Amino acid sequence: EEKILTSSMGITGEDQIHTAMAKTVGLPLGIAAKLRLTGQLDLTGLYIPTIREIYEPVLAELRRNGILFREKPAN
Repeated sequence: EEKILTSSMGITGEDQIHTAMAKTVGLPLGIAAKLRLTGQLDLTGLYIPTIREIYEPVLAELRRNGILFREKPAN
């Protein structure tokens, strides 16, 4: 069965250093680097984050930091 979902995220920066851009771009990159450096991610090279091995732990860590996507069925 095919389903269409709408995914959305809204985030506001805290100040000129902790901006929404820093949270949504810098934080995922930092999380991925931490995963690699701690041996939790065993890939080498460059990848877009469409590989489950990358996006699942990154999204989990983002959720713990209050950044999450809300999904609902498209109308």
